Amino acid sequence: MPDQTAGPAGDLRGDCARCFGLCCVALPFAASADFALNKPAGKPCPNLGGDHRCGIHADLRKKGFTGCTVYDCFGAGQKVSQVTFGGQDWRTGPKEHARRMFDVFPVVRQLHELLWYLTEALGLPAARPVHPELRRALEETERLTLQTPEELAALDVAAHRQQVNVLLLRTSELARAGALSGKGKKGKAKDRRGADLIGARLRGADLRGASLRGAYLIAADLTGADLREADMIGADLRDADLTDADLTGAFFLTQPQLNAARGSGGTRLPKSVTRPAHWPAAD
Repeated sequence: MPDQTAGPAGDLRGDCARCFGLCCVALPFAASADFALNKPAGKPCPNLGGDHRCGIHADLRKKGFTGCTVYDCFGAGQKVSQVTFGGQDWRTGPKEHARRMFDVFPVVRQLHELLWYLTEALGLPAARPVHPELRRALEETERLTLQTPEELAALDVAAHRQQVNVLLLRTSELARAGALSGKGKKGKAKDRRGADLIGARLRGADLRGASLRGAYLIAADLTGADLREADMIGADLRDADLTDADLTGAFFLTQPQLNAARGSGGTRLPKSVTRPAHWPAAD
């Protein structure tokens, strides 16, 4: 399981002790650099024990399961296990019960990810003009997570994400504008939204207040880069080198993104995430 975070809300952190190992059963994975074997959706991982705990948790990276170490359910696992299905284990219920639980889990996971972004957005002072709308979106998203299994299975998550994304875009504009004001930086921040920056040489790059929404930064060299107050939502940081980079105040950065990257003791991080266990410790 991934490193636990000290994120914007406690119930948006994965709590494996209250989950029935849903991510280890419901989700599929293919043999690759991230996973040592193939597993179809709905089939328990061979490393999952009868107590719903991972049998190789301490050695996931060594045994070829890096993908497990960068995954986070944002608290959806315990919500589905304990609230949606009232604590009924998928192992002991009928097959239909298990199938529905596995169908619902990815839906609630998406909703909880939105709750993470909305909660963080409400903590950004620069986004005050849209705080009322953000609160309404947060309340509506939470309401959706509390629906019945049948209602959740039929939910159009994509449509709801689109509605929320409009607010998150506005939040980004306000937050990044605030980051640049009064700092002697002229012009607009760089817009790298959706940019192909795979393997890019961005050592020491000035990306303060930049939009990196959905940017492909796989294996990019961001050593010493200035990423303060940058919008990181959806940025692919797999194997990106964040050695000595400054991400202070970067927003919409999630723990899974960070866990997939490489960093150093000198990498500066926002308070919403924690330093990955496989990174060198800070001095």
